[in-house]
Amino acid sequence: MSNFIQLHLLTSYPPSNLNRDDLGRPKTAIMGGKTRLRVSSQSLKRAWRTSSIFSDALKGHIGTRTKTMGIEVYEALKSKGVAENNAKEWARQIAEVFGKGKKANAANPLDELEIEQLAHFSTEEKTAIDALVDKLATTKAAPSADDLKLLKKKHTAADIAMFGRMLASAPAFNTEAAVQVAHAVTVHDVAVEDDYFTAVDDLNKGDEDMGAAHIGETEFGAGVFYLYICINRDLLLENMGDKTLADKAIAALVEAAAKVSPSGKQNSFASRAYASYIMAEKGEQQPRSLSVAFLKPAHGEDVLSKAIDAIVTKRANMEKVYGQCAKATKTMNAETGEGSLAEIITFVTE
Repeated sequence: MSNFIQLHLLTSYPPSNLNRDDLGRPKTAIMGGKTRLRVSSQSLKRAWRTSSIFSDALKGHIGTRTKTMGIEVYEALKSKGVAENNAKEWARQIAEVFGKGKKANAANPLDELEIEQLAHFSTEEKTAIDALVDKLATTKAAPSADDLKLLKKKHTAADIAMFGRMLASAPAFNTEAAVQVAHAVTVHDVAVEDDYFTAVDDLNKGDEDMGAAHIGETEFGAGVFYLYICINRDLLLENMGDKTLADKAIAALVEAAAKVSPSGKQNSFASRAYASYIMAEKGEQQPRSLSVAFLKPAHGEDVLSKAIDAIVTKRANMEKVYGQCAKATKTMNAETGEGSLAEIITFVTE
């Protein structure tokens, strides 16, 4: 059985719209028969992997997720003096190592240099691509089959190692995610609210037209969110092949999960928040979320404290019937000033 690290976080967000659906409304979920606000795991993972916390801690070990690597390669070849037709063809060949190319489009000739699905390029693969570009620019000869062996099974891209990648055209180079992230949901039921707003034209003196220059409406919600993260530490080490780097990745993930908010509508709401409570567990038993603690929505004025009590109580009751899920536990509680994020990070990485 693998060694698992489980994280349970409670974060209170003021009025916000962190993660929108196709209509611009905050995402929701029905849980325990009640509507909850929701932030998708995709939104959370992107916010973390693109944060300064990740870039500072894992410099040189963060991948690039894109459809347009072929266009970047084409532009690099052109800048190094490769002829137009050759640059386009060689860039297409390189791009298609990572995914199926788009069909040619007369309206935009560079479309065929894109691939149909996002591919996550490791740092080692990007280095290999750059080296091949230099070689092609020097030799002015088409890439060989050996040149195009750009995919790397082993790499040190922390975000790929943690969150995985799937390459439909080359499944042998897939990476199984070592970190599972749940959708964050509020511990209480919510009602999505509407904000009617206007904007005034500064040069309108009101002599003739007293109306607003713009009228709009946006939707928002507020709540205390429960977030669950499960880290398979053994798989992360296997994916990365370096214990020191794996520990740096875990530390960066914990810090980002505690501090980094999704960027949705931040300019309108400034809804940045730190986690108020973190419970970290380590053990070899089958992991389990504690979201069941909130099937019955928390109510009243002190929702955060009630949510903390609910997690602690549910964990204790689960252990009574199943036995211990974790060999060791560490908590941080910003409500009472107990514990610290630094202690949590030390706990999960030691």
